[in-house]
Amino acid sequence: MKKIYVSLCTASLGLLLSSVALGQQTAVDFFNEGIQKSNAKDFTGALQAFTTAIILNPENAPSYYNRALAKSSLNDLQGSIADLDQAIELNSQDANAYLYRGVSRSKLEDYRGAMQDFNRSIELSPNDAFLYYNRGLCRSQMNYLASALTDYNKAATLAPNDANILTARGNCKNSLTDFKSALADFGLALEKAPNKTNALAGRGYARFKLEDYKGSLADFSRAIELSPQDADLFYKRGLVKTRLGEFDNAIADYNKTLELNPNHFRAFFSRGFCRSRSGNTKVALADLDKSIEMDNRSLQTKSYYSEFITQNLLPLLATVVQERYKVAELSEDRADAYMVRGILKNSTGDGKPALLDLNRAVELNPINSEAYFIRGIIRSSLGDQKGAMIDCNSTVKLNPRHAEAYYLRGIIRYDGGDEVAGCGDLSRAGELGYVQAYKLITDRCNKVARQ
Repeated sequence: MKKIYVSLCTASLGLLLSSVALGQQTAVDFFNEGIQKSNAKDFTGALQAFTTAIILNPENAPSYYNRALAKSSLNDLQGSIADLDQAIELNSQDANAYLYRGVSRSKLEDYRGAMQDFNRSIELSPNDAFLYYNRGLCRSQMNYLASALTDYNKAATLAPNDANILTARGNCKNSLTDFKSALADFGLALEKAPNKTNALAGRGYARFKLEDYKGSLADFSRAIELSPQDADLFYKRGLVKTRLGEFDNAIADYNKTLELNPNHFRAFFSRGFCRSRSGNTKVALADLDKSIEMDNRSLQTKSYYSEFITQNLLPLLATVVQERYKVAELSEDRADAYMVRGILKNSTGDGKPALLDLNRAVELNPINSEAYFIRGIIRSSLGDQKGAMIDCNSTVKLNPRHAEAYYLRGIIRYDGGDEVAGCGDLSRAGELGYVQAYKLITDRCNKVARQ
């Protein structure tokens, strides 16, 4: 007991000293810390520093802007847009805030909103090549190729040695079937950046379309050396080999494509074609069937997290709670005893008895946010997502900085079909320090089509 008491005292003293130090730091200090961490690519640490700066000074637009960039680097695009909204509200003349909000909106396929932002950023800074380049990318994604080419031309005039701009213009020309002109752009880009994979791939495709198969193979092979995990490079090299009649070699590339990306339905089709030319009709038909079925599934199927909630998320959160929640002394109402006993019962699979204990804990102490949160975990594990949602709402009402409650509520909302609100909760969880949220944001939220 003495050893435990000493460690608790030490921890309390450390917390007190940290609080004193925190009180001495200003919003500027935390802002500068966020910049340093961003430069060191510690984006989680940067996010926390900018958040503290915002708490201390909520009227500083650069804090929101830089926190938005940190969120974007963590693939939290929705959270980034929310911060840029605030930055623009505080400073409507910042061209970069419109630019990066447009970039995030474009990634979320909100091209109309992105175009509005790019137009506004160009109004504010008409001589910035990077702005035209990004508007060109957006227009390319919308298949407005002629307008995109105009933007790339303007960007190239302002920054003639930028390999990214030259590569983007070359890809646009490929899409417009102007392959000879595209070759010139890729050649210039590769003079500036000899190992630029996108330029090599673009030139390889242009050469393929111009029937320079030897040059095309050389470009794709070099690109594969530089990016050996890019499935599409193997697929495109396979196309060249198919055109040359090297069906076995092409099949090897399609096999690699499917190893890296099992959902590449075009590779199934091309492999099936090669197999049919090699006399393997049965396996060729199987590949063609997969190419058709897989494409339909990709358009129609929508996956949710129900199985993930019950099998993976809840034990993880229960562990977090058990490690964090430690009762130093039992209160007279014994609410903590019910809560801890409920945690233990739930960990052994006794969900229903655990729920009875948490009900009693909430009755005895209705202002304990942890009791609601743990009851929400148990309710979710028993399939009562509506009850779990109510408990998460109670948790964040009592403790607005309860990151795990936002995390659980976000997944329940997403699972129920309210994807935008769910992703907003996941973003808030990450903002509050629950970094596991960014895995789900990356996997799911950036694929949600925004209205």
